[in-house]
Amino acid sequence: MTSRVTPRAAPASASFVELFTPKLITILREGYGPARLRADAIAGLTVAVVALPLSMAIAIASGATPAQGLYTAIIGGFIVSAFGGSRFQIGGPAGAFIVLVAATVHAHGMEGLFLATILSGLFLLVTGLLRLGVYIKFVPYPVTVGFTAGIAVVILSSQLREMLGLTLAVPEPGPLIEKLPVLWQALPGIDPATALLSLGTIALIAGIRKLRPQLPALLIAVASGAALVLVFDLPVATIGSKFGGIPAGLPVFSLPQMSLSRIVEVLPSAVAFTLLGSIESLLSAVVADSMTGRRHRSNCELVAQGLANIASGLFGGICVTGTIARTATNVRAGAHGPVAGMLHALFLLAFILIAAPLAGFVPLASLAGVLAVVAWNMVERHAIAGLLRLAGGDAVVLSATFLLTVFRDLTEAIIVGVALGSLLFIHRMSKTTAIESQPPIVVDDRADDHGSRRIYEARGASNPEVVIYRISGAFFFGAAASVGLVLDRIPDTHKMLIIDFQAVPFIDSTAANTIGALVRKGARRGVKVVLAGTSRDMRRELFAQGVKPPLVGYSRGVAEAMLHLGDRKRRQGAA
Repeated sequence: MTSRVTPRAAPASASFVELFTPKLITILREGYGPARLRADAIAGLTVAVVALPLSMAIAIASGATPAQGLYTAIIGGFIVSAFGGSRFQIGGPAGAFIVLVAATVHAHGMEGLFLATILSGLFLLVTGLLRLGVYIKFVPYPVTVGFTAGIAVVILSSQLREMLGLTLAVPEPGPLIEKLPVLWQALPGIDPATALLSLGTIALIAGIRKLRPQLPALLIAVASGAALVLVFDLPVATIGSKFGGIPAGLPVFSLPQMSLSRIVEVLPSAVAFTLLGSIESLLSAVVADSMTGRRHRSNCELVAQGLANIASGLFGGICVTGTIARTATNVRAGAHGPVAGMLHALFLLAFILIAAPLAGFVPLASLAGVLAVVAWNMVERHAIAGLLRLAGGDAVVLSATFLLTVFRDLTEAIIVGVALGSLLFIHRMSKTTAIESQPPIVVDDRADDHGSRRIYEARGASNPEVVIYRISGAFFFGAAASVGLVLDRIPDTHKMLIIDFQAVPFIDSTAANTIGALVRKGARRGVKVVLAGTSRDMRRELFAQGVKPPLVGYSRGVAEAMLHLGDRKRRQGAA
């Protein structure tokens, strides 16, 4: 197993080279010997065994061929590991993309999919080079849980026809609401052999994972289904009968048809691929970090994902992203670094070159069973139960994201989910901001035994001309209105208003503008406004908004502000 280490954050002033150096270079600089190569080879072989049936199953469900799924895992997986910012990331086709890829193929054909994949790669490349990777990770947890569960439902619904061997009178609709009635009408024509084969695949996977979890359950289940088809000549659909098998080699470089109008047509799909791919890949890298204690380079990872998608589209593959399950398998198998991911791609290439004819016997029902298990595992049941028990804003965000993913569109679900999550965060932050009045104070300036000035606060002393308010929490646009309302209600009988900012971590321009309006209002009424306890950043924001009250700053707060004013009055009197 990979040893755990303490995560090290990249310094804020990290250079461009440091931020975009692939982890492969880092590993080689540390020293790479036979023992580490052996560990990576074992891990790579383990991941390849898992990736083999998954890559074919995901491609078929996406409307592509099983060969395209393998091309994606080989080409994309090699590039992600060779140029990525994570030691353990495994790239390839992912179940989360099934819905988007299938919709793109349906709307724009395979050439449109290739073009959208290449454009997505360019967008990912630019996103990484602009160092925007850190912001992509700011997706609320309920959103990721909701769209992952929604994708799982869509994946499962897309496999019902293959699992049951149904023959539809019309083309299978994409939307779930339209799909279910069509499947229900075709249900009497269920094929017993296909249904038993898919259910047997699911049962075998579940049994192996429970009794012998160290064995490659997915590969064993698919190979068992292929053996049954070969031995008993079962009348079920196979890769060979539907796709003519898998070519024994990689495709040649091919540039898809490009024109301005064509690019505009596939642009929404490319943007959706970029959004989901960046979230999925960085989430996968974070999972690897949590398992190993390492720290990935998010922007370097996005650059690698961009290069992988460009190459995949040019060589007949589909979308590439970081895959959580395969990455976790890589870590558990004892991988040392990116070489494991590169070897996983080479092992898959060896399968195409040597054993491609055997793939023709793989039944589609077994691959559908594999995807059914994948869909089940995608649903974070404990997380959903915990969020729904809260019955608050997080539950609303989760439910909205899930329902929009299932019944509308994945991109729309993510955008709405992030927007709702942001509003929820603003609301919660505004609730943490408080303003309260403080008792009037008298500040006495005395000398201690060493002759140094000390500050004495006599709280509760009568000083009717001075009123003090203390703000605590983030003072930003979400709380500015409520704070401003309290301050506006201060009676005109006071000659001085002191606002204590010591418990305020930051202010924004809206809050600074609120304070500016208060200062101007006080000047018209003859009330002096004093801001105490402001930091340098706060003063910079206040000055930028034109706020220049008589006194801004003095980190020791109200007492020193009062003392300073007292000193100034004495100096004015002496003059």
